[in-house]
Amino acid sequence: MNETDNQSEQDAVAIIGMSCRFPGAESVEEFWENLVAGKESISVFSDEELLAAGIAPEKVADPNYVKARGLIKNPEMFDAAFFGISPREAELMDPQQRLFLESCWHALESAGYAPSSVAGSVGVWGGMSTGMNNNTYLLSNLHSSPGLLDSSDLLPAMLGNENDYLTTRVSYKLNLRGPSVNVQSACSTSLVAAAQAFQSLMTYGCDVALAGGVSVSFPQKDGYLHQEGDIGSPDGHCRPFDAKAQGTVFSNGVGVVVLKRLEDAIADDDTIYAVIRGAAINNDGSSKVSFAAPSVDGQAEVIAMAQAIAGVEPESISYVETHGTGTALGDPIEVAGLTQAFGRDPQHTAY
Repeated sequence: MNETDNQSEQDAVAIIGMSCRFPGAESVEEFWENLVAGKESISVFSDEELLAAGIAPEKVADPNYVKARGLIKNPEMFDAAFFGISPREAELMDPQQRLFLESCWHALESAGYAPSSVAGSVGVWGGMSTGMNNNTYLLSNLHSSPGLLDSSDLLPAMLGNENDYLTTRVSYKLNLRGPSVNVQSACSTSLVAAAQAFQSLMTYGCDVALAGGVSVSFPQKDGYLHQEGDIGSPDGHCRPFDAKAQGTVFSNGVGVVVLKRLEDAIADDDTIYAVIRGAAINNDGSSKVSFAAPSVDGQAEVIAMAQAIAGVEPESISYVETHGTGTALGDPIEVAGLTQAFGRDPQHTAY
């Protein structure tokens, strides 16, 4: 092995384990099969299903109500005893926390490790959905059930439903002693979690890292109200970079990756699924048309930063995974940002 090889190993992070539960896919293998087959995993609901789920009749009858969402299978199922959690504590816990805990365990298992067998410091970075469309378990299940909560339940209910405790619960239950950081950056939460984990590994803040995110709203069988010019698709289909693209569709899911410095992964004979050589985070500031809009310059700058950190020339990159919201505003800006970052003629660029 020459000096260049050694340097390459020292400046990179390996993905050594993965787990996910996405619409139509209970595992990484199923998810990959769906991608290869071009399978659309969005569910469309009948009026009867929506009414049975507790959706208001006037909402179901609204012509702007889109009866579609991506669902995961059995999010309410949880082996509480396996994690040493009492039935009552599990009942008060948002399934997002339960799913993220399970996914972290499965990710470590896929890497070939039990939590107790991982050498060194293990960190956790992740985020869960909150706000108007989420934290729905607390609102629709706990607060809406008279007598379900009493004064003795307030602390466990808070710990089980607020996003501040997502990663620290994993660290506690799996006895992981590295950094435990909750990340909340809207659509970029899981990627920011992975980028921060990458940076911690590179600076020896930890030796192994779990990074990911979870988003599940209840009831699962619920659509959304479409508004002209909003992000939601009017017909329940998402068509990224397509002339017919009209918006995105909301979905539930959870995913976690296990990261380790590449030189350590090689030394430990770990399975290496992919290598991260650079990661960068920035913000658009005010250089965009509105608060919720993306920015060409901001996206181009962060891509260029990641390339520079990785020491990779743009022309050597043959595959780009995109955000691809399927919106009339977001997709063209993303292509323009990529074109700017890669220094290519827009008329001759394909992604």
